[in-house]
Amino acid sequence: MDKWQRRTAYYLLMLTGVMLVYAVIYDHGMSAYESEPETFLHSLQVVVETFTTTGFGSDAPWHTPEMNLLIIIMDTTGVFLIFLALPVLVFPAMEELLSTTVPTSVSESLTDHVLVCTYTARADALIDELDAWGVDSVILEPDRDTAVQLHEAGYDVINADPESTEGLEDAGIVRARALVADVSDEVDASIVLAAGEVGDEDLQVVSVVEDPESVSYHRLAGADEVLSPRPLLGRGLASKVTTGISTELGDAIEIGDDFDIAELPIHRTSELVGKTLSDSGIRERAGVNVIGAWFSGEFRSPPDPDAELDNGTVLLVTGREDQLQALKELTLSRVREFRRGETIVVGYGQVGSAVAEQLDEAGVPYRVIDREQKPGVDVVGDALDPDVLHAAELGDARTVVLALPDDTTTEFATLVIRDESPETEVVARVTESESVQKMYRAGADYVLSLASVSGRMIASTILEDEEVLSIDQQVDVIRTEATLLVGQTLEEAQVRKRTGCTVVGVERDGEVITDVGPSFRIERGDQLIVAGTDQGTNRFRELCC
Repeated sequence: MDKWQRRTAYYLLMLTGVMLVYAVIYDHGMSAYESEPETFLHSLQVVVETFTTTGFGSDAPWHTPEMNLLIIIMDTTGVFLIFLALPVLVFPAMEELLSTTVPTSVSESLTDHVLVCTYTARADALIDELDAWGVDSVILEPDRDTAVQLHEAGYDVINADPESTEGLEDAGIVRARALVADVSDEVDASIVLAAGEVGDEDLQVVSVVEDPESVSYHRLAGADEVLSPRPLLGRGLASKVTTGISTELGDAIEIGDDFDIAELPIHRTSELVGKTLSDSGIRERAGVNVIGAWFSGEFRSPPDPDAELDNGTVLLVTGREDQLQALKELTLSRVREFRRGETIVVGYGQVGSAVAEQLDEAGVPYRVIDREQKPGVDVVGDALDPDVLHAAELGDARTVVLALPDDTTTEFATLVIRDESPETEVVARVTESESVQKMYRAGADYVLSLASVSGRMIASTILEDEEVLSIDQQVDVIRTEATLLVGQTLEEAQVRKRTGCTVVGVERDGEVITDVGPSFRIERGDQLIVAGTDQGTNRFRELCC
């Protein structure tokens, strides 16, 4: 029995009781005051007529003050109960009738789908990845209002509790290929246990944890894969600091023998800042191929030769290791003295502690700001307070890593840091992909989204046909077959124009071919290595695979 049905039952019970009480009083009053005895059924009829306003006067007029007062009270009570029925019964019923109906189960014909339990900000990136590969997904959302919003937004969603075996059965778990639990560590464990009761043995159960120490518990509950994207995100942020003070290409992606692809941020005092791409001489001086670039968070492939390079530019380049190292020298700051407190880590949760751990291993000095006093925290306070930043020696800091859990706070902290120390580089994490552009507008130099990292991690775990070569970077590099492009040259396929991605190499018969010009023809069985944004690689899979 739902809420509206319970209300209706209570209302009808109350109405019946009130009418019976008034019928007894009226029956007594007609005998005692009017000297006109009536049957109880007739008295009840008069009460019903009065309450429903369908008739008056069958016994009128009444001659005694007592009976007239009773009729007045009955009239008032009837009107009150009628108006009470509107918000209690009528309005909810009309709202139920006119509102969107959210499914509570999936079709029997749906198979090989992925159950996403439940909807979070990180789910969008995963669903986009699954959609690009033609894999159906169903969101299990226990909150009806949220389920309605998702349904109206076009998501495949059912209003069901993923912690219950009934909810999972309604979602077709026995026909599903995988289940992803990504709510909280405790709820995820409960979902995994429920899936173990009703799921098929071939079902792949993936649990996403916030605390890496919870991994063993989730495996004990029955999860096949337990992923922890936050430490990976922290390592990705730290790599931008450690490679920013070294010519080592720690985050380069190996494509073939002596052929890599790398993201190289241009630092604030680099000699390249202020020059256009064509005037920079990157190609002549380093020998690399610039296949794309981020300008204030916007990816362009190929980049405009007249585009001006600044501290917010991140180059996506391919080449031999020595060529990439030569370009790395050009992107680094010209001032390379290091002092204590050179890097400031703001926020000491899972991401922040992972950043600090990587900096420790690289021997990079740093200071930590956090609101709570805990081991490893150097300055306790709010990073939005300039005094706290000054206490952490912001003026001497080369880089600030923002590892805060709230995107709005991260955006404001970027503005404060940029105002207090314009030359300090800001490397930041955000939770939602939609916050990336705002962070660049606020003045951040490099931004990684937890949603993107999580989506890539989960997708690469579920989709056996997809090999994701980069997870903790802005660029998405995948290795996949492109059956729809077989027989075409790269010029005929127009991959860049149609998807915004670049084919950087092709694996054929176990050998990686990196010389893939416009005339290169794609053959059956070729594995294309494609680089671009998440949206770009998803578009490539939709149009070419």
